[in-house]
Amino acid sequence: MSTRSDPPRPAAAVAAALAAAALFGASAPVAKILLRDLPPLVLSSLLYLGAGLGLAATRVLFAARVAGAARAPGLRRADAPVLLGMVVAGGILAPLALLLGLGRVSGVAGSLLLNLEAPFTIGLAVAALGESFGRRELGASVAILAGSCLLALQGGEGLRANPVGVLAIAAACAGWAVDNNLTQRLSGRDPVSVAGAKSVLAGAASAILALLLGARIPAARPALAAMLLGFASYGASLVLVVTAMRTLGAAREAALFSTAPFAGALLSVPLLGDRLGPTEIAAGALMAVGVALLAAAGSPDLHEHGEEEHEHLHRHDEHHLHAHVPGDPTGEPHAHVHRHGRLRHAHARRADAHHGPGA
Repeated sequence: MSTRSDPPRPAAAVAAALAAAALFGASAPVAKILLRDLPPLVLSSLLYLGAGLGLAATRVLFAARVAGAARAPGLRRADAPVLLGMVVAGGILAPLALLLGLGRVSGVAGSLLLNLEAPFTIGLAVAALGESFGRRELGASVAILAGSCLLALQGGEGLRANPVGVLAIAAACAGWAVDNNLTQRLSGRDPVSVAGAKSVLAGAASAILALLLGARIPAARPALAAMLLGFASYGASLVLVVTAMRTLGAAREAALFSTAPFAGALLSVPLLGDRLGPTEIAAGALMAVGVALLAAAGSPDLHEHGEEEHEHLHRHDEHHLHAHVPGDPTGEPHAHVHRHGRLRHAHARRADAHHGPGA
């Protein structure tokens, strides 16, 4: 029987969230370049097909190295409704809206507008999942929204004052906010399985829709570039997001992921020839204040856990003081069916395997 009580690994979760943000942030300016050769719906399908196929290939190539390693449980049939919601909201509608918006605004402005994903995610996490929300989170959301409004109202360098583009990117952020909160419900599952299933289903659905609407088969070079971008910015990034959510929860993972738009905005300067004008700098500063407030947010919250039985990857921390029975794995982290007794304690509450609605 294992009696160790290892604390969670927040540093690793923070690193995973920041890496996910950097990979996703690069997608906006690079996708804007690919839009010159690929229609939005075709590009969206290739991005997710690349993510799904790339993750599948990676799993096969590295299967021997991870044999016997601890792995979270895979997807179950009961996860199908949540997965379907992720595919529709985050895999089909959100990327299509983003690509439609990017075609109407500059790379810098489009990247910075992606900061809207954080307040949308947090609002849903608070309303639907019961995550804690304090004055810092409120101030952060106001700062990010103010920066977005500044870009939309003042136009900004290269924005061309296109309200359709701004609204399209805002709609994409709302779709990914829904996706983020649904993804959190599957954060106890194997992240490669979650990301791979979502990506393949979303890519296939978008491809079929594109063909039905009369799209042509794209040329090999831009298609391959789009699939490679999808693997890095959508596939690998989503695996890291799911990994980070296990420790941080949906709202706080979104706070760290909010660094993605800044990476995209900076990359737009050399890639697209965009300029950081006074409007972009002011909007970026407001959004940066919001991201900093979100990253620092989180106060102890006294709450009680009821009895529960479930399965997910875990260590023996304050939430996992159960005994093992013959046949249970001994190394940590590990996954097996286990039961929790009642527990009353205080910490910054986040939506994870033990802090869902009503927990």
